[in-house]
Amino acid sequence: MSAEPRTVAPPVAVPPAAAVAHRPLDLTLLAVAIAGVSFSAPLIAATAAPALAIAFWRNAMAIGVLTPFVLRSNLGELRRMGRRSLLLSVAAGATLALHFGLWLPSLSMTSVATSTALCTTTPIWTTIILRIRGHRPPRMVWAGTLLAVVGVIILTGIDMSTDTRALAGDALALGAGMAAAAYVLLGAEVRRTASTTAYTYICYSTTAVALLVACLVSGASLGGYSGETWLKLVALTVAAQLLGHSLLNRVVHGLGPSTTSTAILLETPGAALIAALWLGQTPPAMAYPALGVILAGLALVILADRKAGPVPADLPATPGGA
Repeated sequence: MSAEPRTVAPPVAVPPAAAVAHRPLDLTLLAVAIAGVSFSAPLIAATAAPALAIAFWRNAMAIGVLTPFVLRSNLGELRRMGRRSLLLSVAAGATLALHFGLWLPSLSMTSVATSTALCTTTPIWTTIILRIRGHRPPRMVWAGTLLAVVGVIILTGIDMSTDTRALAGDALALGAGMAAAAYVLLGAEVRRTASTTAYTYICYSTTAVALLVACLVSGASLGGYSGETWLKLVALTVAAQLLGHSLLNRVVHGLGPSTTSTAILLETPGAALIAALWLGQTPPAMAYPALGVILAGLALVILADRKAGPVPADLPATPGGA
């Protein structure tokens, strides 16, 4: 976070969490966002391109889609955006790129199950960071967060290895989960004063530039793909990036980072079910029980938000209204 004093935006009056955490529109958009990001893993698995290149193109294509809207409606906002909001947006983009840069290599260094389980510790880190910043999450938030993570582990399993390479992969996956938590929290902070379009435009631009550098350094091929691959990249951009990440950035403003980051855990069973329907893969036997456990954990977090009182405006636990 920038140490610059908060003089850019006027104070924001934050209504009680009960008034903001359960807006039907936000919850509906959250469901759409989770459905969108759930297409990510199946589409990546079906796309014949390097993983880092896929991550780059989904952000670069999203920028291409957003640019006409920004030029038409958001140029003034971008010009007026304070230095602090701009820096936090860039930082969010950098942490999103870091998330991709850490998690994707981990998949080839450790087991997919372990990588997924460690990467989905995001809501735990989100809650810890909020606690460090002075917000006291209710015990029900902790219980719901841990229960949801257990649901993911039920689905993926976890097989910790003592092999040096596997341990390095485990560390990368854990770091990816931390980076995702920072991304969610930074987005919640910026969205207190910035529109979704303005914020995501800066964020995705930063992510694309960082991933482009990573692709060039690693030698990942950025072109020469088949027409089918390009179509899948477009589908990934629309589903996972524009409907997924962009809507998550939209609803975090009203639902808060605890609920949003916990809901993201539904991506794992969602991806398994989509792979079963689309790719013909047999879903894991524990997919449905795991989904139930994750939903139960998410329900606890949402109930905790409903019971919570007003939160100081300088904490992103339950930001102001959309």
